[in-house]
Amino acid sequence: MTEVLYLTDSSTRRFEATVERVAGDRVVLDRTCFYPAGGGQPADAGTLTADGTEWAVTDVAKKDTIYHMLDDDPPEPGTAVVGELDWDRRHAHMRYHTAQHLLSGLLLDEFAAQTTGNQVYADRARLDCDYDRFDDGDLATIEDGLNELVDDELPVRWYEMDRETAEAELDTDRTRIDLLPDSITELRIVEIGGVGPAGACDRADAAADPYDRTACAGTHVESTGDIGTVTVTGRETRGSDGERVRFELA
Repeated sequence: MTEVLYLTDSSTRRFEATVERVAGDRVVLDRTCFYPAGGGQPADAGTLTADGTEWAVTDVAKKDTIYHMLDDDPPEPGTAVVGELDWDRRHAHMRYHTAQHLLSGLLLDEFAAQTTGNQVYADRARLDCDYDRFDDGDLATIEDGLNELVDDELPVRWYEMDRETAEAELDTDRTRIDLLPDSITELRIVEIGGVGPAGACDRADAAADPYDRTACAGTHVESTGDIGTVTVTGRETRGSDGERVRFELA
């Protein structure tokens, strides 16, 4: 079973691993920092190297385990490799994914609009929600609110929580646990603001209650201050009672 390093540390960009299995142009590693596409976040890209040979990692997918697609004949099982992420791409995804969480929380607070879907890229993002129609004033309110949250430099943390405990203690409108298969019994919670699990906190000025807390396996920056300036670039109607909001970061 592959050890998934990005779940505990999103900042690692280089790692050592061993090829466990080869399947066509794909390899399975015993450990990885490469994020597979999922949850609206694209797969990481980067390289694997071994004994002077370099392979480009062109795609990463999670099925029974995590598969790394390579651009050439893969190394043999047992080969020691060094993996290195395309960090500019990954870091952009981290910023946009964290900003999406802020947007989901703000829309729920200000408009009672629940997120129904999202997609982040390295240069833009979009979010779909249950809402009739946003006007220009609404979009200005959203943009101003997001940038205030960025300026607040709220801490972002993630931790594991038993599903039964999460369902009993957390706001399911925010965590969206109800959307997860029943087979998932251990959740990864991403929290913005607040004091973390069991009162743990590394910032004296963090608020007792989190701004947002949801189940998520994606990668994130460690402070909202790392997101950068948010510009809401537009909206469009999605069905009879849905809206899509688009934004970019600088």
